[in-house]
Amino acid sequence: MSKLIVERTSPAAPADCLAALIAESEQQGLRFVRRLADEWASGANRFDRPGEALFVARSAGDVVGVCGLNVDPYATALDVGRVRHLYVLRVHRHRGIGHQLVTAIVQAARGRFQRLRLRTQNPEAARLYERLGFRAAVDATDCTHVMEL
Repeated sequence: MSKLIVERTSPAAPADCLAALIAESEQQGLRFVRRLADEWASGANRFDRPGEALFVARSAGDVVGVCGLNVDPYATALDVGRVRHLYVLRVHRHRGIGHQLVTAIVQAARGRFQRLRLRTQNPEAARLYERLGFRAAVDATDCTHVMEL
């Protein structure tokens, strides 16, 4: 496997570089990667508010994974961040890429947010988040996992 690079994206980037992730995720019936690109293109979500970030993982120059950090739109406090749109191409899974992307998000969130929240319906993703220190959110309707920073 070639060297993996996890980097923050620039405001001009996502739509074109996410094409492979969009195609594969849609084949699996998932729309969130397409939504990420569409919202970026429309300006609805560019991950450019204070504390926000969008990271991609590259292998051999190709984008193989993505993960974002937003101010949590479901929280009333501005010190709550939300992990968004984690996706890694199937052929690149189980190589620590999701771990590296979420770790980059947590590091970017420290000092800006007091808490991170997220929602996942994927049991494998839930286990990843829990290994990284997130805990299951009990009785919450707007998230499945929380991490205190």
